[in-house]
Amino acid sequence: MAAKSEHWADISAEKIIREKGDKELYTCASGITPSGTVHIGNFREIISVDLVVRALRDLGKKVRFIYSWDDYDVFRKVPKNMPKQEELEKYLRFPITMVPDPWDRDESYARHHERDVEVMLPLVGISPEYLYQAKNYRASMYAGGIRRALECREKLKTILDKFRDEEHKIQGEWWPVSVFCDACNRDDTGIDSWDGEWGLSYHCASCGHRETVDLRKARGVKLLWRVDWPMRWEHEKVDFEPAGKDHHSQGGSFDTARHVCRDVYKWDAPVSFRYDFIGIKGSAGKMSSSSGKVINLEDLLRVYTPEVARYLFAGTRPNTEFTISFDLDVIKIYEDYDKTERIAFGVETAKDEAAYRKERRIYELSQTGGMSETMPRQVPFRHLCSLIQIAGGDTAKVIAVLEKDGSLNAEQRRRLEERCARAKYWAEECAPGEFRFNLRNEGEKAVLNDSETAAIRLLREKVAAVIESFADDKSCAEAIYAIAGEAGLEPKALFRAAYQALIGKDQGPRLASFLRSIDRERLLGILKEY
Repeated sequence: MAAKSEHWADISAEKIIREKGDKELYTCASGITPSGTVHIGNFREIISVDLVVRALRDLGKKVRFIYSWDDYDVFRKVPKNMPKQEELEKYLRFPITMVPDPWDRDESYARHHERDVEVMLPLVGISPEYLYQAKNYRASMYAGGIRRALECREKLKTILDKFRDEEHKIQGEWWPVSVFCDACNRDDTGIDSWDGEWGLSYHCASCGHRETVDLRKARGVKLLWRVDWPMRWEHEKVDFEPAGKDHHSQGGSFDTARHVCRDVYKWDAPVSFRYDFIGIKGSAGKMSSSSGKVINLEDLLRVYTPEVARYLFAGTRPNTEFTISFDLDVIKIYEDYDKTERIAFGVETAKDEAAYRKERRIYELSQTGGMSETMPRQVPFRHLCSLIQIAGGDTAKVIAVLEKDGSLNAEQRRRLEERCARAKYWAEECAPGEFRFNLRNEGEKAVLNDSETAAIRLLREKVAAVIESFADDKSCAEAIYAIAGEAGLEPKALFRAAYQALIGKDQGPRLASFLRSIDRERLLGILKEY
């Protein structure tokens, strides 16, 4: 079965099959250290893998999608956005999984950040198999891989030095492992000797503890990261794993891991690609968990529905840097998604067949499940934001108004309710001030001159009083322009007077659509003062 399009996920899927051969099962991997908030930049890797997994499955392949929590890494720094800073500092140099949860919700600091992600991913249609590295290391699952690294210590040193200049090459005795002290739990330890089999001796500089451990039973021995990563590629038989552009730089960690995987663990490194950083519009630099300067998936889903959130990534090549917007760009992003949806269902014509295939494939991959048989009911995000504000934030009223224009099935209602919730949040929390408004209460009156007051009176009598007679916004707008001419006002002056009368501002939503969105009796009640 050929790829459905030239989408990058399909191209990657075909490359995996081509390079790894026709296999019974393909393993795709991702992972991160839960050292702080797992931000939307980290999510880019997760969804990039998910999109390739979907592409492989669409080609009829069986796929295992694993996500590794590297929760046996060292707690090196307290992120600035964490509570109980002084308390957390007491656990520096501990494994992250042994740091207490500063929110007192979960059994550890690591588990808190893991759970925050695990409860959110199913909302965007992602359900990987989670691997917990603290659990695996403590169960001595990697004892054989650790011993192999010790046996190849000199070879590993040569590989790691290959991409380093003279100043940064490894000096003196070097070991590919670190140890968390069994007495004080810190990694402030040094290796004393290895007996050539399973015995490893170490000492702790923090508490003075010394012991010899059996790698087959030891709980605190861990491979250094540049060895650990390729060891697990072989252990899990990973066929595909992307990495950020810092890891994929020339001579970076992916290059060294590739050599380690092949020369030490006798496994070909996974197919990979480089993904770029994500910025937050209006904020310089990349996101960083340690700095606390982050937004996460939960933040994203407050503004974007799951399908539109997926669309941001499915419609952008992974090696392209882009910014997440929460300003007026949000409206444009929803408009772009809606256009892609119309093209996918054949309601709007693409410029050519290639454009159609591209848009349809992006749309398919944007869905949390399969593509529905009928096109969802589209209500523009901009219009929803106006309706929400007209209704004073009551989304149930908005749904009721929209249902008057036609019944909704269960799926249409779900999607509309989800979009309404995002429109409400964005309008109230993110929209620029000039976009927000409140309808005046009956009895309130704008300060207008005589000609403006006369124009608003005409607007009330010839438009508001018969608002339900207009078939569309165009016919309503024509009536408004006619009133401007009759009142001897420039249209711009009439618009300003109308907005002042309705919301106390000089500007507002597109007037014809705005008037048609307000209940007739309420509209007449506001304008009766004129």
